[in-house]
Amino acid sequence: MTELWTMTASDLAAQVRARQVSAEEVTQAHLARLDTVNPAINAVVQEAPEEALAAARALDAELSRGAEAGPLCGVPVTIKVNVDQQGHATTNGLRLLADHRAEVDSPVVANIRKAGGILVGRTNTPAFSLRWFTNNALHGQTLNPRNRHITPGGSSGGAAAAVAAGICAIGHGTDIAGSIRYPAYACGLHGLRPTPGRVPAWNASAPDRFIGAQLMAVSGPIARSIADLDIALAAMSAPDPRDPWYVPAPRLLADYPKRAALTLAPDGLPVSNAVTAALINAADRLRDAGWQVDEMPCPPMRRAADINACLWMSEMQFGAADVLEREGEADAQFAFAQMSAAAGTVGFADLMQALQARVGLMREWQVFLDEYPVLLCPVSGELPFDQQLDVASPESFARVFEAQLTQRALPTIGMPGLSVATGTVRDRPVGVQLIGPRFREDILLDAGRAIERAGALVSVAEPV
Repeated sequence: MTELWTMTASDLAAQVRARQVSAEEVTQAHLARLDTVNPAINAVVQEAPEEALAAARALDAELSRGAEAGPLCGVPVTIKVNVDQQGHATTNGLRLLADHRAEVDSPVVANIRKAGGILVGRTNTPAFSLRWFTNNALHGQTLNPRNRHITPGGSSGGAAAAVAAGICAIGHGTDIAGSIRYPAYACGLHGLRPTPGRVPAWNASAPDRFIGAQLMAVSGPIARSIADLDIALAAMSAPDPRDPWYVPAPRLLADYPKRAALTLAPDGLPVSNAVTAALINAADRLRDAGWQVDEMPCPPMRRAADINACLWMSEMQFGAADVLEREGEADAQFAFAQMSAAAGTVGFADLMQALQARVGLMREWQVFLDEYPVLLCPVSGELPFDQQLDVASPESFARVFEAQLTQRALPTIGMPGLSVATGTVRDRPVGVQLIGPRFREDILLDAGRAIERAGALVSVAEPV
C-alpha cells in the first residue's frame, strides 16, 4: 500500500475530492511522518497538530455536504515562519520575535486555507531570512534529508527539507535572492518564484517593508512535482485587496513559440562540470519534447545582482542594522558584514541610480524573453554547498556569493523563475533554472514538465 505521505499534492487532492480518502486520514499520516523524521532534520519548528486535524475534519464535513473543493483539497502544507499565520509567532528566525504572534493570516496563508490546504506546521529559516543556509539561535539548524552534510538551502530551507522528507506535499517559501529556488535545488525538488504581484503579500504584524522588498520579495511553492507547483500557484495567487501590488493577471495567457535560450555561464559565472552537464541534459530533454534550444549569451546578470544588493542593503542598513546588533546572531552578523562590504554604504543617490538602471535592465530582458520565452541557465554555479560554508571565512562567503549570481539577479528584473530537479551527482542534488516573461509562469511550468517527464520522478527522502 502506498503511504499517503509519499504521494504528490495533485494525487492527494484528487483522492480527497473523490472521497477515496479523508482529509483527516491524510493529515494524520503526515503528522505521524513529522513525528518520525522531524527530530532528525529540524525542518518544522512550530507545530499545532490539533489545529491541523480540526481543519481537516472541517474540510471533510464540508465535502460531505457537497461543498466545492479547492485546488489544494486536503493537501498538507507548511508555512515559513517569516509569514503571518494567525495565532502563531512570525519569528523570522529571531529570538527578539519569539513571542511576536500574528492576529490575522497573511494573504498567501488565507489563500492556502481557502483552497483546502491543511497547515501542518511552520518551517525554519535563517535569522532575518538572510542566507542560503538555514540556522539560527532561536530554532537551531535544519539538515538536508537527502544529505545531512550539505545545506538544505535558504532561506526557505525548512520548507524544502519538509517537502523532501514527506512532512508535507507543498512547502510555502519566500524569495528575494533565491530563497525558493535554491532550497528546492539543494533538496532535489522543484521550486517556483512567481512574478512579483502574482501572489498577494502582507504581514499585518510588522510595518510595511521598504522599496527593495516591495519590488523583489515574493511567496511561492516548493514541491516534488511540477503539477503540484501548478495547483499551489493557483491557490496562492487568489486575489486579496490588502496587497496594493497584487496584479489580477490570468494564469494562462496566449500561445507562445517553443523556443529556449541556453546560457551555460551567464556573465562569465564559474560553473562546475556537473552543473554544465545538467544544463546540457535538460536542453536535450527540451529538444526531444519539440522545443528549439539555442545556446547564446543572456542579458546582463551581474548588473542586476548588484542592483539587488543595493536595494536589499539599503533596506537592511536603514531599517535592520540595530536589530541585527540586538539579536546578536553571529552567522547573520557575519553574512551582513560581508554583504555590506561588497555593496558599500548605500546612499540616496545610489538608491535612485539603482532604481533607474533597473528599468533599463527589465526592458532588455523583456525584449530577449519575447523572442526566447524560456532561458535555461544554472540555479547555482556549484552543486549544493557544505553546511555553513558561507560563514567559514570571508573567502568562503565570497565563493558562495559568486556561485549564486543567478539567484541574486532574477528578483531585480521582475521575471518568474523555476528551479527544476534533474538528478543527483556524488550524493548531491542537481538541477536547472528556467526564467520566463513576466506573468508567464505557465510557460515555465510547461517547459518544466517536459524536463521532468524525461527524467526520474522526485521521491521522498529518508533522513539518515
